[in-house]
Amino acid sequence: MEAGSLPMELWRLILAYLPLADLGRCCLVCRAWRELVLSLDSTRWRQLCLGCPECRHPNWPRRPQLAPPSWREALRQHALASRTWTQNGAELHSSACLHLFRRRKDRRVWHVGAAPGCGYETLRGALAAAGPYDRVLLHPGVYEEQAEVTLKVPVEIVGMGKLGDVALLVSFDQQCPTARLCNLVFMPAWFSPVVYKTSSGHVQLDNCNFEGCQLHVRGPGTCQARFCSFAQGSSAHFLGVAISLMDSCEFSGGDSASITVEGPPVSERNWACKHLAALAKTLTAVTMATSSGSIVDTVSQDTKDSLGRISHRDTSLGGHITMEDWTKQEVDWETGWTKQKAINGGLLPGQEGTVIEDDSMDTTNESSDEDSELRGANVSNIDYTLSYEQHGLAHLSEPGLPDCATFPALLSLSAELQRDAEAQELASSVQGCLLRRCLLRDGKGGVHLCNHAQARLEANVFRGLNYAVRCIQNAKLVMLRNEVSGCRASGVFLRLSAQGLIAENNIHSNGEAGLDIRKGANPIILCNRIHSGLRSGIVVLGNGKGFIRSNQIYGNKEAGVYILFNGNPVVSGNHIFQGLAAGIAVNENGRGLITENVIRQNQWGGADIRRGGDPILRNNFICHGYSDGVVVGERGRGLIEGNHIYGNRGCGVWVMSSSLPQLIGNYITHNRMYGLAVFCRKDPESSGAGEGYRPAQERERGGGGGGGGGGGGERGGQENFHEEGELLAWESDMDSEDERFSSRRPITVALVENNCMSRNGAVGVYVKSSEALNVVGNMVANNRAAGMSIIQSSQLTRLVGNCVHGNGRVGITVDRECRVELRGNGIYGNGCHGICFRGDGQIVENDVVGNGAIGIRVMESADVKVLRNRVQALQGCAISVRQQVRGVIQENLVYQGFPANSKPPIYTNPLNQECVVLSNTLLTHRPNTPWALENPPPRPLCNNPPSTTSSAHPANLAISMTSRITTTVESGCHNNGSIFCSIL
Repeated sequence: MEAGSLPMELWRLILAYLPLADLGRCCLVCRAWRELVLSLDSTRWRQLCLGCPECRHPNWPRRPQLAPPSWREALRQHALASRTWTQNGAELHSSACLHLFRRRKDRRVWHVGAAPGCGYETLRGALAAAGPYDRVLLHPGVYEEQAEVTLKVPVEIVGMGKLGDVALLVSFDQQCPTARLCNLVFMPAWFSPVVYKTSSGHVQLDNCNFEGCQLHVRGPGTCQARFCSFAQGSSAHFLGVAISLMDSCEFSGGDSASITVEGPPVSERNWACKHLAALAKTLTAVTMATSSGSIVDTVSQDTKDSLGRISHRDTSLGGHITMEDWTKQEVDWETGWTKQKAINGGLLPGQEGTVIEDDSMDTTNESSDEDSELRGANVSNIDYTLSYEQHGLAHLSEPGLPDCATFPALLSLSAELQRDAEAQELASSVQGCLLRRCLLRDGKGGVHLCNHAQARLEANVFRGLNYAVRCIQNAKLVMLRNEVSGCRASGVFLRLSAQGLIAENNIHSNGEAGLDIRKGANPIILCNRIHSGLRSGIVVLGNGKGFIRSNQIYGNKEAGVYILFNGNPVVSGNHIFQGLAAGIAVNENGRGLITENVIRQNQWGGADIRRGGDPILRNNFICHGYSDGVVVGERGRGLIEGNHIYGNRGCGVWVMSSSLPQLIGNYITHNRMYGLAVFCRKDPESSGAGEGYRPAQERERGGGGGGGGGGGGERGGQENFHEEGELLAWESDMDSEDERFSSRRPITVALVENNCMSRNGAVGVYVKSSEALNVVGNMVANNRAAGMSIIQSSQLTRLVGNCVHGNGRVGITVDRECRVELRGNGIYGNGCHGICFRGDGQIVENDVVGNGAIGIRVMESADVKVLRNRVQALQGCAISVRQQVRGVIQENLVYQGFPANSKPPIYTNPLNQECVVLSNTLLTHRPNTPWALENPPPRPLCNNPPSTTSSAHPANLAISMTSRITTTVESGCHNNGSIFCSIL
């Protein structure tokens, strides 16, 4: 018969009446018939799949409303899985087909029940008469046994009718190699809550319900459960299992962990291990295909969390925010409303009390009328202008804003596995308890692993639990493509040297941290989406470690990544954005290597370090924050190197003077307030570790910067670090911290070196400090206000080898009672004076050229030595000494300004007898002669300028200063702040 003799619609209508066996025979007729049969996927194959009494909807229990990619393939996978229990025996290796035919012929069927025609009324009686691989059919009813039932021969027990028609109040003890139970409801017997246990054989459970009872499997025994429901506190316990498979099961309403896996896999294997391993690997491809369409893709849709916020998919590369867009609007992430943009650089609404201190003191009424005229004069004669572009920090000129192409890209899981052999081995491992496509909801706990246990969780949904996964005591976990949401505590909890791979999961809307890592746990966390949490995204504490790479961490109410109590992870290549607190917070002696992350649009600091925090923050993009870029608070430490810090609405870097950071090779640009601000305010005594500093606007309105760096929000308390009454035992382990990232030179004075700080909205470097500070070899250029402003400095601040160029006001201003040394700097082309000095200190061997007003202006009661500087003021005085200044003006080289300049090169107050001016030289310009800064060339000097420059990794630039500052560690931090040693 030709398939084309009738219309296709009629053929499909005819074939829709055929049973499964006849459809298979029709597929063998010809290719046209096969294609015709396969085209019935959404009709006949769907009817056969849903009508099978041994299984449920292929996507039950996670998403039963979602159709599978192929109904025929789903039915095929079910048929293969349902035969696992019969595949034991030596005959299988020689002739599987003949063995199956013979077994099918020899199998007997025993009917049990009160209905007419049933051979037995009790289950025990039928099992006593059954032979190997016989089928026992239970007619609808309730079957109860008063003593434990032992299964001594392989048998299949199947309930007739719908699920729920057959209920068993029986406790089984399996002592045979294999057994299968299908379409049954298990309830606990009066004498034991355990309804089924096996310690050596294999049991297959299909389409069964467990109500208020327990399933126990002990290695080398194995279990395969499919489409089973564990309700009313039911649970499954696996002890030392080599492999067991739980597929498409539902767990709900438990008062303890739904699944407990304990002990290392035993070395002994039963016959089913190789078949379950092969089945697991076969299903991996199917699981990956369906989960990518059901779990992972649902994450890409906008989801509304419990806070009412919309969590969007990260568009870090395609949705890059430009500086123009950033200045047009400001979003309040608490309310979702767009704030009004500041007009003409003014204050934003609600920012009226903000005070941005700069060099405004230098343009007060104390400035002479002549100075004002000079600043407004038209300077056009270039013959007298000294060139200074070839200074030693020319390689640090600002590279411009990074575009989206320079952002570190989020790697896919396959790319991460290719570069990490350990993660690749974990991803391919199939051992222990395998949990696939299950739903665990509305109970106390999900999966609990302990005592060297192993488990693999894939494409599951955890919802409404106290915790989803707890992995402790050297257990090993592989967790792929799961959804973890709505947990009342942390979503995934690892401690006590637990390890494993956690990849491509959607972890969101949990009451505590999405992932909690502590007490030596060392997992690999790759390519997850961790968002919309009521607390932090990831917490690492108590000597916890881990590798956190290529994750999207966003929309969390507290810090995206929170490191404290000697936590020491590697945080690399993540996108951390739109958090309601800090992006990354390192607190309470936390450490870690934080590198190549994109940290953007966070409500508080992009990175917050305080209270003994000592991380390495390297080559990150910290941008577009609603407060400061990097905050180093009370007793904070750390190496901050090679980062791009730009576009933040507060300061680029905010440092408390009692901290000891090293800022090296960073680009700090286009921030709305200061580039670098150093303050002496202390944290309030009553603030807790989790309170977090206040945002920039609130901080400026009054009061000091707050407590810990990223945790608290308005809740004020830190994370729930006491798990079920656990003491803070890791505090006794402070001496055992990991030293893998500690190979950097120790310092006793905060160091700011080799940075580029440009185009910020206020002062480039603002210092109001009570501790010593070294500012060495930095490019401070084109800031809106002063280049450097030293407002308070009770201990010595050293400004050595910096280039201060093109700033809107004074190049360097030093307020009264400040102790400052200026040595080897180049101060060029600033809008007002080059140096305005009112404090105590030295101005030695600087080049002060091309500024808009006076070159060096010393005033009030300053006590200063001005020695061996090269100064040119095109209009106005080169050096101006006013009022009652004490000190020495000696051996300075003053270059002639414009011929029309009527001001004296060096002006002093005739009534001042305490300032000595001697041995200064005036160099006049001669036509047709070189007119340049020579011997030495323009400062700052560089002995070995780099052959290549890199804006992406400024930390690789090496500058060797002629006046190198070296320090030694003589003391550490104490409870009341830092103790600094003098510079040797």
